[in-house]
This record gives sequence, C-alpha cells and structure tokens, in this order.
Amino acid sequence: MTTRQFPATRMRRMRRDDFSRRLMRETTLTAADLIWPVFVLDGEKRRETVPSMPGVERLSLDLLIEEAREAHDMGIPAIALFPVVDPSLKSELAEEAYSSSGLVQRSVRALKEAIPELGIITDVALDPYTSHGQDGIIDASGYVLNDRTVETLLKQALSHAEAGVDVVAPSDMMDGRIGEIRQVLEQEHLHNVRIMAYSAKYASHYYGPFRDAVGSAANLGKADKRTYQMDPANGDEALHEVALDLAEGADMVMVKPGMPYLDVVRRIKDELKVPTYAYQVSGEYAMHMAAFDNGWLSADEVILESLMCFKRAGADGILTYFAKRAALMLAQRQAGA
Repeated sequence: MTTRQFPATRMRRMRRDDFSRRLMRETTLTAADLIWPVFVLDGEKRRETVPSMPGVERLSLDLLIEEAREAHDMGIPAIALFPVVDPSLKSELAEEAYSSSGLVQRSVRALKEAIPELGIITDVALDPYTSHGQDGIIDASGYVLNDRTVETLLKQALSHAEAGVDVVAPSDMMDGRIGEIRQVLEQEHLHNVRIMAYSAKYASHYYGPFRDAVGSAANLGKADKRTYQMDPANGDEALHEVALDLAEGADMVMVKPGMPYLDVVRRIKDELKVPTYAYQVSGEYAMHMAAFDNGWLSADEVILESLMCFKRAGADGILTYFAKRAALMLAQRQAGA
C-alpha cells in the first residue's frame, strides 16, 4: 500500500468539522449494544444500595420489573439477572440453585410475562448458593470438583430454561459444562435457549464489588478461584477456551473483565469471528464512579468513551452497569444531532 506524504495528505482535514468526523467514524455505539446487569432480591418494594457500587441497587422483583420495562423502552435489548440469595438458603451442595420456586426461576417467569420482548439472561454458577462462596461443589480440602459441579449446573440451567429464560450464561469455568448443558437442552426440546458462555473469565481482582452485591464475599473469605478461572497473564489460553465452548454448542462467548482484557476481545473476534461479548465489571464501574464523584473525570463523556472502546475492540455487546445511563445519553445526543 502506497501512503501519500505530507502535505498531499493532511490527516487533520477530515477532523476539521463535525460532519466529516461523523462521515469517517468507524465505530458506532447504540443502546442495542448494551446489556444491563441487575440484582434481584426477595420481598416487595425493597430497594437496597450497594455501598461499593454507587448508583447500583438490589431490587425486589416488583421494582425490578418497573426498571426493566423502562430499560426496554430505552432500547436496551436484554438484562442479565443475578440473585441475592438469603443466607438461610445457602448450602454446601447449592440445592437452591435449581429449585423451581427459586428466586431466579420466579423472576424469569414474572419478567417474561410482564415484558416478553425483553431478553432475559441468567447466570449459571453456584457461588450465590454455596455456603463457602465457590462456584462449585468442593471436596474436603476445598478444591472445586469439576464433574460433580457440572451435574448441579445442568440442573440449574435446565430449571432456568424451563422457567422461560432466553439465554443461559454459564460463568463457572468448569470444563465440559457447555456441551453437557447443550445436550440436556436438546433432549428436553428447548432448542432455542441460547448459551452465552463465559469462556474467558479471568481470576481477577476487579470482581470485589459484585461479590458484595450478591452477598458471596463473606462466604468466600480469603479463598480464591484460581484453580478454575483463568490466569490474567494468559491470552492464547483464552482462544483455546473459546474454541472448546463453541465446539460444545455455545452461541455466544464472553470475556470478563472488560477494559483490561480488550486485547483478548480483539483476538477472539479476529480469529474466530463469532458473537463476542465483554463485561464492564463491578470494579471497573466502581473506579469510574469514584473518579466521577471526586471530579477527576467527566462522567458522561468517559462513560460513552469507555463503552465505545469495547465496540472498537470487537465486542458485539457490553454488559455494563452504566447501560440505562448510557442509553439515555445516546438518545439525548441523537435527538440533538
């Protein structure tokens, strides 16, 4: 490729005016790119703040339905549902995870009845339900047992599908669970339930506020999840994980966390060209909010810039706690264009 030299080429020419900047813009962010993660708790008219995530609340189902309807009206296509499980329902074997009358199962049925067009994504993992805070069933030494955990994850995913969920999203990082879940869904003629696999989920320290929000931090204590979540140092391994999940029947793949791992998003999109998603996780959200609250960063501009970076890196969609705020800003800017 021949590149013309200065002054025949002045790169700033196309940056001179708004119209030409818009004409050459390579990446577009819309509300349709956003998935809103929400926390649901039992009861009615309950609203609890999450201290480590300013502006984020745990909501009872009745209030969540109102908020979800508003998100749908703003053009957000889907929400990702995370339960706040009562400590009395947690156990070593996480039996509550697959109860047909469980909080997630009831929430799915109610949300689909109230807002049938809104996509509902549910987390398939055991940490909200285990008394030890790990994502699986443990042995006497505390090691998470892969195949035994998959047995419970199958029951959990099937219970969500039977409740009417659109997408199950296994975030546990157990080997082989995608293939097992796909097989069970096919056997039960639940062919159109999609699987969003958390294929490249790293053992990150950015998850702390989320664990506070769902109430698993105290259960986990000083333990970690390094024996099943990925080493932050590894990139090639992520491609291997993604390829395996796709071969087992995943429809979409996830990278988590988001901004510190956008190189992984780009590699997956370039090399595998599949529906690829990323999660702007709780730690990223909390850092942004702290900077906004201290006046160190301009909130509106930084929120949209950060989300645009996900899109530019190749993400087809972004899970973000800023979803509603971003959708409102995008609508306002479109109206003023």
